[in-house]
Amino acid sequence: MIERIYILESVDPVIFYGVNNTNMQLIKTLFPKLRIVARGNVMKVIGDEDESELFLKKIREVEKYCEEFNSLSEDVILDIIKGKGPTVVKQENLIIHGMNGKPITARTENQQLLVKAFDNNDLVFATGPAGSGKTFIAIALAVKALKNKEVRKIILSRPAVEAGEKLGFLPGEMKDKLDPYLQPLYDALQDMIPAAKLKEYMENNVIQIAPLAFMRGRTLNDAVIILDEAQNTTTHQIKMFLTRLGTSAKMIVTGDVTQIDLPPSTTSGLIQAMQILKGVNGIGRIEFTKKDIVRHKLVQRIVEAYDKFDDQRKKEIKEVREKKINIDKN
Repeated sequence: MIERIYILESVDPVIFYGVNNTNMQLIKTLFPKLRIVARGNVMKVIGDEDESELFLKKIREVEKYCEEFNSLSEDVILDIIKGKGPTVVKQENLIIHGMNGKPITARTENQQLLVKAFDNNDLVFATGPAGSGKTFIAIALAVKALKNKEVRKIILSRPAVEAGEKLGFLPGEMKDKLDPYLQPLYDALQDMIPAAKLKEYMENNVIQIAPLAFMRGRTLNDAVIILDEAQNTTTHQIKMFLTRLGTSAKMIVTGDVTQIDLPPSTTSGLIQAMQILKGVNGIGRIEFTKKDIVRHKLVQRIVEAYDKFDDQRKKEIKEVREKKINIDKN
């Protein structure tokens, strides 16, 4: 009789053990000769050496499946332990599996282009209207790189600019002050990473919140760095941010140039950066359109209505200016 210890390192024990420990009970049933005790992410196995070795081998396979698909069912456990191998349905344009095994895919042509641009470039600009999935896909690509151990951390940043409202001074520490601005990024992460694992990543700085104001002087290595809402950066801020890129790192900059919340006299850093860096080797650029909007179908209609209104307004302003010029000439 020997005692072996196995630690679940890459999965959430809640998902692995199942609701009311149903998965764990099944595993115990499949290895009746062993005494198995599980607490937290630690499993203790007592029994025959050969049987224990087989158990550890199968548990590694089960954990690997759980890590990849973010879910685990009794049928999968039976297939793996009995040596059949789980049935996997291939998903087209799959990036990763989110919570409960939900496949996260690049659904539109431009989303697929963003995935390719990320693979082929170390810096990618992704611009387009609200709801086109640019930020969500960027987060998915970052999580995939972290899961595949291509990088050691994910760094998220966003300018602290209110959309037309003055929130005043926010209470708490730096993270508490930034949380309201970064909530869209948290929402995406929560769709892809189990709550316990996400908390661990945040506490261990595997996933970091990096305010633009405190980025100066840093060199960001072995990371995927995401700057969201970049249209609200100043020209100095975005230059400083882009030059933080370190070795074995990738950067995605997202924004919507039609939703700039900066003062009218301030130039958007995103617009200027894309003009200056146009044609630079190693930089990808994807422009999303209304066709890429994957939120509620009304969102696309709202965006189209506002675009139509803006075009009509520009046309009226142009006509007034031309009329004024003709009057001045006469």
